[in-house]
Amino acid sequence: MTPYPWTHKISHPAQVGGIETAVLDNGAGRGTRVAWVNTGAGLRFKVVLDRGMDVAEAAFNQHGLAWLSHAGVTAPQPFSDRGLDWLRTFGGGLLTTCGLDHVGGPERDAFGERGLHGRISNTPAELESIIQPDPARGLLEFSLTGRMRETTVFGPSLQLKRTISGTLGQPLIRLRDEVSNLGNTPAPHMLLYHVNFGWPLVDEGTRLLWRGEWRAKEGGMNGEIFGGNHDFRTCPAPMEGHRGSGEAVAFIDAAPDAAGWCTAGLHNPNLGVAVAMRFPKAQLPWLINWQHWGPGEYVTALEPATHPPIGQAAAREQRTLIFLEPGESRAYDLELTVLHQPDAIADFLNQTS
Repeated sequence: MTPYPWTHKISHPAQVGGIETAVLDNGAGRGTRVAWVNTGAGLRFKVVLDRGMDVAEAAFNQHGLAWLSHAGVTAPQPFSDRGLDWLRTFGGGLLTTCGLDHVGGPERDAFGERGLHGRISNTPAELESIIQPDPARGLLEFSLTGRMRETTVFGPSLQLKRTISGTLGQPLIRLRDEVSNLGNTPAPHMLLYHVNFGWPLVDEGTRLLWRGEWRAKEGGMNGEIFGGNHDFRTCPAPMEGHRGSGEAVAFIDAAPDAAGWCTAGLHNPNLGVAVAMRFPKAQLPWLINWQHWGPGEYVTALEPATHPPIGQAAAREQRTLIFLEPGESRAYDLELTVLHQPDAIADFLNQTS
């Protein structure tokens, strides 16, 4: 391929961007493998290789995009799969993956016991490849690929193969997942992408954007936020009522475009920054909006999913639970793009308003 006209001005691709791996050496995350990704376009983010290849910090120029919990990045806890143990090491971050066989609260039934949101985010990756950009050869693409396995002897054996990729000069993250049943019996499957946004992207006046019908989750404070005349699409100031476990959740039937892709995201007009999320409706038919406006725990999430977070038992009862046959695979795509040009933001608002 033809080199770019500026390639003779750099000595090493890292001057522009690329992937740098490291191991944390202090605190609760000591020994945890991470990979810093620099897109060369203002977007920089940290992939936690030992936590399901999820994404922790993310920033565009000087603006943070993600919410980080008090826990931050911690070492994986593969056996935190009972009750609410998941919350003890939930770091937030731009992306926490939920599943692979359960999405929702703790539960127990004839098919077993399942903790909050499943085990995959506590599963270390077996790295398969790191492909660096090579501008001197005209190659601007970069990627990380790894595999995570959830397996029980004589029981379900699911594998998540994840590729996180991008292009130098473009402020975007591409995620390609493939979930496969490596066992010899049908395996239940549920998946949810917990995409967590925080300050300063999320602030008073930030708009939440999507097209589609929605309904509030039953119970709790959901009706207060998503009911009546409350403007739930505009982020409020921190709320006293959301101290502790106060929260509100809505289930959204996102409307796809002509190509079958759904678009959602956030726009902060004071920063002049938006984040657009895109995913295929056929792969991820649900979108969940989580709002938790507690002082010091100020976060909202947009969560594409195979199911709302109702749990495996309810999905089984409703006959919506996915079963992967032995050798069967399902693919999922998710894209996050940071927008800062007025024309691009205007087009995004037109797609989601």
